[in-house]
Amino acid sequence: MNRREMLKAGGAAMVAGISTNGIAAPVQPATKVERWDVFEVTLNGPKEGNPFLDVWVRAIFRKGGREMTIEGFYDGDGVYKVRFMPDSVGVWSYSTDSNAPGLKDKTGSLEVRPAAGNNHGPVSVRDTFHFGYADGTPYYPFGTTCYAWVHQTEERERETLATLKTGPFNKMRMCIFPKWYQYNHGVPPRFPFPRQGETNDYSRFNPEYFRHIEQRILDLRAMNIEADLILFHPYDHWGFQEMPAEVDDRYLRYVIARFAAYRNVWWSLANEFDLMKKKNSGDWDRYAEIVTENDPYGHLRSIHYSKAPYDYSRVWCTHAGVQDYAFDKAASWRSSWRKPVIFDECMYEGNINSRWGNLSGEEMTRRFWLCIVAGAYPGHGETYVTEGDIENDKAVLWWSHGGTLKGTSPARIGFLRKIVEETAAAGGNQIGFTQIEPPYYPSAKRNQDEAFLFYFDFHEPLYYDFPLPEKDKYRAELIDPWAMTITPVTGEFSGKSRVKLTGKPYMAVRFTRI
Repeated sequence: MNRREMLKAGGAAMVAGISTNGIAAPVQPATKVERWDVFEVTLNGPKEGNPFLDVWVRAIFRKGGREMTIEGFYDGDGVYKVRFMPDSVGVWSYSTDSNAPGLKDKTGSLEVRPAAGNNHGPVSVRDTFHFGYADGTPYYPFGTTCYAWVHQTEERERETLATLKTGPFNKMRMCIFPKWYQYNHGVPPRFPFPRQGETNDYSRFNPEYFRHIEQRILDLRAMNIEADLILFHPYDHWGFQEMPAEVDDRYLRYVIARFAAYRNVWWSLANEFDLMKKKNSGDWDRYAEIVTENDPYGHLRSIHYSKAPYDYSRVWCTHAGVQDYAFDKAASWRSSWRKPVIFDECMYEGNINSRWGNLSGEEMTRRFWLCIVAGAYPGHGETYVTEGDIENDKAVLWWSHGGTLKGTSPARIGFLRKIVEETAAAGGNQIGFTQIEPPYYPSAKRNQDEAFLFYFDFHEPLYYDFPLPEKDKYRAELIDPWAMTITPVTGEFSGKSRVKLTGKPYMAVRFTRI
């Protein structure tokens, strides 16, 4: 999205633009707004007492016979905001309501124009097991994990954004709360609550903290990257995983009021929820209810586990976000849960001491291929350190801090993403792949036999007799996932078709219907 396109996005106070360094930045209000962009009502109100607890504000947006009630939030210094993401073109009107007289009965209107450029709207579930944008464009999640990247220095965060700009990823798993964990024992530059010594003032939020995160959400949005926001996690040093229940609930409502109007937001209730021993199943049910009921746009929702798999058949979950590499279970999981399956963590490429963080680039690439032909979606992570970093605990790992990527898998992941998107563009209505049952070799097809993708994993055949449909003809291509080459195979193929292969491991063949 270029600067002119971004400037079309408007509101009564703030929308996203593109600065000269390519990073999204606040721009001046506009009188018109694109569909699925942010319209913001900004009001001045009471400062006295504690507005975070004492004052509420909301706005009712109307178009035709439709109404949407949007909760607002206090942004400090007597400023109150209501953010709205319009999902249909035309003229909307609004009026405010509040328990503070100065914020009540404010009215206005906005003209919503069609989306332009790379604005495809929010992502939702499509075809039961896949994803698509609101305008009908397919979306194939190729995600990465960068837990604490928004809690680094400005220089490192910009370095991360520059890396993402040329990388293959279109989804980022990231924590709202700062993280304290292996190779990550730094003090963040800001905290979500006012903090005196070791004590948090849970009666107030720190608006600067949340403004910073929403700026980074906008930066990702400018690059068409979904922000998969992790609401809770156990790797805490400051008390945030043990907050009182009423603080947890108030935090969730505040975050939703601030962030939900951004079209690229997803909600993940937790990273490794089962390691948060102070919370029980009732807490997670309550959080799920709060997120579901308070998000007016129905953004994607899931939860992430360590050792105790979550029941993803629960109605509130839109998709499964699993920590596993049992790709052979994906078909049964899809059948049981009737939802998309994302292998958000299938271990990381890197060289650290932990077993989960020292995959080779070849193995990371292999796992992405196995995931795709299983009809699911993969997630990447990287944990490389140098010997000097180990000694002084100053390692900068992509998995937590961001920065730059050092591994060999991202380029191959980008190659696979291109193959998936090209195959989908060949035609048909269904978005993604479905595993072929029973899978003699890992293999999948899409949309009534219009395309097939076979992956031979560690097998090294010189040829294979492919079981293609008798009624159609196909063209074939030999794919080398590591060398990133696609070689057409001479001829047309139908029914049982023998194709000469290379005798090398980890090769793939794609058939596309003529």
